Amino acid sequence: MNDKVKRFIAVLLLVIPGVTATYGFLAMKDAFFAQFGDPVTNPHVLWGKMILGLFLFAIGIAFIGGWTFYRDRKRNYLAPRFKPKRKKS
Repeated sequence: MNDKVKRFIAVLLLVIPGVTATYGFLAMKDAFFAQFGDPVTNPHVLWGKMILGLFLFAIGIAFIGGWTFYRDRKRNYLAPRFKPKRKKS
């Protein structure tokens, strides 16, 4: 496979969870600030939208954080406490 195609796929693998986390954050923000609007149409927090936003935000951030941690471990950029334990012989 061409090197440019591999890089494009790698970027897509990071952009999709990033967009998911962004949408989740915006959904949580909208659900929270909806309670300050017109009391006739939205008298309370939109809990369904808040929970969906929290779920999408957590999934997106966890994927990006795990990918970064895996890459840093592979390149040996981590602090000693995060490095794999070696068996003493």
